[in-house]
Amino acid sequence: MILGPRKLLELVKKIKLVENLAERELTNPEGAGFDLRLGEVYKISGDAFLGETERKTPEVELVETYVPGKKRTITLKPGDFYLVSTVESVNTPLDITINFKPRSTTFRSGLNLRTGNVAPGYKGKLSFGLKNEGPVNVTIEMGARFVHAQFYLVKGNGNQYRGQWQGGRVTTGKKKEVQV
Repeated sequence: MILGPRKLLELVKKIKLVENLAERELTNPEGAGFDLRLGEVYKISGDAFLGETERKTPEVELVETYVPGKKRTITLKPGDFYLVSTVESVNTPLDITINFKPRSTTFRSGLNLRTGNVAPGYKGKLSFGLKNEGPVNVTIEMGARFVHAQFYLVKGNGNQYRGQWQGGRVTTGKKKEVQV
């Protein structure tokens, strides 16, 4: 079952389900969830390794960050790929999971958002892949709404997230690490 905005706003107040929400989401959310904003943009470089028990993600360089009250933008050329994170952070209890959809303006502009799922018990910022798959340059303002989060009730509770991405880190760093 998807949780609607009224229930979500109750949970924001009660358990800080989502922190740093824009005023628009706190007073007049649209649809059946919250729109989240572009907070940080990272360029990746180097190599990656995804093994059975170990992994290493590419190194990252922070390219741009959201600063309230400042108009900052980044332009994605056709083919550009970045890791991005949200302004908002989440604190999911064991009976809620989150799934994501790009806002329609995101894909209408040629941007493909690579998303995943937030497991119950995860706390931190959210990271995604963002690629310009269209034929034109796309300039996006930091703080712009780019992804819609839908919150689902997990009947019987989920298992606590215990992965190493807890807290919202974006990369493993320079070394391989053993997966939990």
